[in-house]
Amino acid sequence: MQREPSFNSQLATLPVYVPGRPIEEVAREHGLDPATVIKVASNENPLGPSPQAVAAMQRMLASVHLYPDGSAFHLKERLAARFGLVPGNILLGNGSNEVLEMIGHAFLGPGTEVVVSQHCFAVYPIVTALFGAKLVTVPAWPDFGADIEGMLAAITPATRVLFLANPNNPTGNLVSREDISRLLAGVPAHVLLVLDEAYLEFLDDPVDCLPLLRSEVMPNLMLVRTFSKVYGLAGLRLGYGMAVPRVISGLEKTRQPFNINSVAQAGALAALEDSAHLEKTRQNNRDGLAFFHAAFHGMDLSYVKSYANFVLVRVGDGAGVFAYLQKHGVIARPMGSYGLGEWLRISVGTPAENQRCLELLKQAIAAVR
Repeated sequence: MQREPSFNSQLATLPVYVPGRPIEEVAREHGLDPATVIKVASNENPLGPSPQAVAAMQRMLASVHLYPDGSAFHLKERLAARFGLVPGNILLGNGSNEVLEMIGHAFLGPGTEVVVSQHCFAVYPIVTALFGAKLVTVPAWPDFGADIEGMLAAITPATRVLFLANPNNPTGNLVSREDISRLLAGVPAHVLLVLDEAYLEFLDDPVDCLPLLRSEVMPNLMLVRTFSKVYGLAGLRLGYGMAVPRVISGLEKTRQPFNINSVAQAGALAALEDSAHLEKTRQNNRDGLAFFHAAFHGMDLSYVKSYANFVLVRVGDGAGVFAYLQKHGVIARPMGSYGLGEWLRISVGTPAENQRCLELLKQAIAAVR
């Protein structure tokens, strides 16, 4: 009998990331007009990308027969200038997920450990398992907030990375300024502290950790951000990490050549210049969060006050409510894979999308009880 190739052993238990379902797929499945389906599942920007970014990307299309700038020189220069850093502080990824994977390549392996909070972003356990490391999950507080003291206490000599998203996905919690200071002061030098700031631009007064990178007083700190959320460029897959040059140069060795395509580079450069679109997005999000918080309070539904661009809400039969919404053309995000089977995550949409989602949610909850 012919032998088959054998997979790496860690793949047997590797968790699988389940994304929000595409509009076209749901429309086909339920016989709906795609134009009538709304997606509030993946924390995307409901206003779309900056018009300036769209124009820049269209101009770049004539040159897509050429390889992109493999070092993304201009984009790194622009990001460095924006944050008071040097290009050597910047690592670009095909989405921030690739940055997280590069961290795995560089720091993780069998015999190493990763510390996370319960209900963390699903990619952290995936990256940990992919490289054969041990995941150490610290129970969250009853309000789903991260137990920072517990996370620090979970660090051992084998710990190589501590992942923390702030605000957190999928819960929307914000770690306090005091707890961030406690974390920064308490993480030992042998642990890379990765602060995932994918939703930072939605905050009015975020904790600024960039001075620690400028002064290089904390060489084991890495900040990770993305163009997928507030900038509305999720389809381009572009994220970035910021750390001291020595860490970045090590991570660069794990990066695939030409990982940032030329259209993405052009779109990101233009998006960074469109402050009006950025503020319009932020205001739409403020209004949307206030709308959902007030509505869920009025419906006597438990929810987590969110600091991101989505709200986690307890609906009872999460899978049943999700299915009802989907059948009627609203795609939300079920939370069973996070151990939160009674909850849904609902992204902020346009005012009209928010209203439609809420009305259908009321029907769904009544129908599945």
